[in-house]
Amino acid sequence: MPVHNILLIIPACCDILLCMEKNAQSVCISGYYGFDNFGDEAVLKVLVRNLKSFKNPPAVTVFSVSPKKTAEQLGVNSTETFNLKCLIPEILKSSCLISGGGSLLQDSSSALSLLYYLFVIALAEASGRKVFIFAQGIGPVKNPLLKNLMFFLLRRADYITVRDDNSFNLLKSRGINRISKCSDPVWNIDVKKNVHQNRIGVQLRKCSISTDEFIKKLAQNINKYYSDKEIYILSFQNSYDMEVCRKLKSELYIVNPEIKAQVIPNTSIEKTLSALASCGAIIAMRYHACLAAVKAGIKLLPVNYDIKVKALADEFNLKCINSIDDMDSAFKEFNGRSINYDMKKICSKKFDFSVLEKFLNGSSGQ
Repeated sequence: MPVHNILLIIPACCDILLCMEKNAQSVCISGYYGFDNFGDEAVLKVLVRNLKSFKNPPAVTVFSVSPKKTAEQLGVNSTETFNLKCLIPEILKSSCLISGGGSLLQDSSSALSLLYYLFVIALAEASGRKVFIFAQGIGPVKNPLLKNLMFFLLRRADYITVRDDNSFNLLKSRGINRISKCSDPVWNIDVKKNVHQNRIGVQLRKCSISTDEFIKKLAQNINKYYSDKEIYILSFQNSYDMEVCRKLKSELYIVNPEIKAQVIPNTSIEKTLSALASCGAIIAMRYHACLAAVKAGIKLLPVNYDIKVKALADEFNLKCINSIDDMDSAFKEFNGRSINYDMKKICSKKFDFSVLEKFLNGSSGQ
């Protein structure tokens, strides 16, 4: 939606804000939902499941680009993300906006996307609804006007939880104090391990590191160490991952026409988790694929395409593939090394939903 259309709606909304009655127990959830991204959908599933488990469970409306699918899968009300005629009344009927989780407040992917999420927060704040920023990573924001607008709105949010130290320190440096650091909510998801030792998982996504040369080198190493295994090539978001997953499958058959490999598309959280949890070892790029592997206790070789992946690898003392240049040595070490995760650390990383429950019941969240 063009920026000027959003800006034109704001004055009209202000005229009706005070005329709307809010539901005493209802929340709206704003985020990157309905795009079939495993990580975001898993975050939403964990969030909704916990909201429903509260002593006084609120009515839930999720803003989604696939509202019918979201409503059916989660048993909630859902309205189309960019349909402001439906979205605005839902905010004005609610008692609270939950914004997140994920990396919504950044303009690296799209300045318009950032403006949209800020507009939703602004509308909730202007109408006197409580605003809870849920498990977000803040920034980077390069546009100075959007950056100032973001901090202006975050100062007025009722409570903020962020996933990383950089976001926490950034907000603290701007004088924002109603804030705490949290774990990624996907640590709360159930992963039922059902390992087939003759199966290896590879999870890829399209990004700057996944060049044709990288994929060829990856295929060579997989064949070198796992030619006798069944290879599951896992997509976590089909619109981004399937192209590179199919390239890897093609390269594997060029290297070894006898190898057994198949691409597993993301059709649901449950099926994707089941496929991942059936693997004896995982080579993974996406953060939530790495997280799920650790949670399941599966041997993991992360591909360092993002700072989140590197941070998780460092925390659990895992060797990464950082580039095509160190891939051979990373595979050699990975193949000869056993991994024993600190289960107490894994259990301690669960998101504490009591903070959100207290917040919805009228506490500050602190």
